[in-house]
Amino acid sequence: MAHGSVLYRPHNICIYNLGMTRDVPPAAPREKYSETVPGEPLISFKDVRIGFDETDVLQGISFDVWPGETKVLLGESGTGKTLIMKLAAGLLRPDAGRVTVMGQDVGDMPEKELLNFRRHIGFVFQEGALFDSMTVAENVSFRMDEENVNESEIETRVREALRFVELEPAIEKYPGELSGGMRRRVSIARALVDSPPIVFYDSPTAGLDPVTCQTIISLILRGRDSQGVTSLLATQRVQDAFGLANFRFDKATGHIAREKTNGEAPQSPATASAAKTGVDAGASGAEGPEFSPTNVLVLRSGKIYFEGPANELLHSSDEYLKEFLASAE
Repeated sequence: MAHGSVLYRPHNICIYNLGMTRDVPPAAPREKYSETVPGEPLISFKDVRIGFDETDVLQGISFDVWPGETKVLLGESGTGKTLIMKLAAGLLRPDAGRVTVMGQDVGDMPEKELLNFRRHIGFVFQEGALFDSMTVAENVSFRMDEENVNESEIETRVREALRFVELEPAIEKYPGELSGGMRRRVSIARALVDSPPIVFYDSPTAGLDPVTCQTIISLILRGRDSQGVTSLLATQRVQDAFGLANFRFDKATGHIAREKTNGEAPQSPATASAAKTGVDAGASGAEGPEFSPTNVLVLRSGKIYFEGPANELLHSSDEYLKEFLASAE
């Protein structure tokens, strides 16, 4: 890299093994993992069980996430929200059941293949998980080095990603010079820089002030509606679910607009038939036509207690759901 460039490309470092250096296999073609089959979900859990110390945390859960959908995982602490994303990323294997992501049975994939698989998924961690010793540009760019992207394209894509999150002026700063909200935005830029088909958001607004939370949700909306990103989002903030359900990014105007359907857009048959209390939504075998771009899944005692649009959750007469909404942040 020429002297004075803002980009430095560290070698043989994998974001999913932070702090470790190792040789990693060459990146597989994006098409291997991103092709979608018409009528098939992009993420599918079927009768998934996993437990620790003889206690089942997830007790046979089933659900689907369709291309372009954001599935918001809600529930009290310890109900398995982050666990679901770790299973979908192949960081954990289920004790029983099947997890399928982009047509791959994640539970049966060998570790080398999983490393390749994870390169095609974006991750936004609760604390950002940025390298403190690297600049913003270096943090956003380093994953592309594993895919042998040329340096000029890397710089272009990094600037585009930072422009997307309105942080291009901070390109040469270090994480320690940024606020918590800015670090979270850098994490979103890193997740979206190579246009992955799926992004996992783990508590992306946790610990942030209300105004910054709105900024983060707006960026997630932009990713969903302008790039067609499919997402799992774990949060304890019900406001996040309603913000994603009731608003959309208008590509024509470049602004966030209220969703005309107010969070009640058409859904896939699986979601529509199971959007009621106490039913596992993925069990009905949908074919996946039009659906709401945002749906909510509430976990309770290791099971899916509710799945459906956010406004149906809001207006539910179920006593537990009413208590949950009243006590949530």
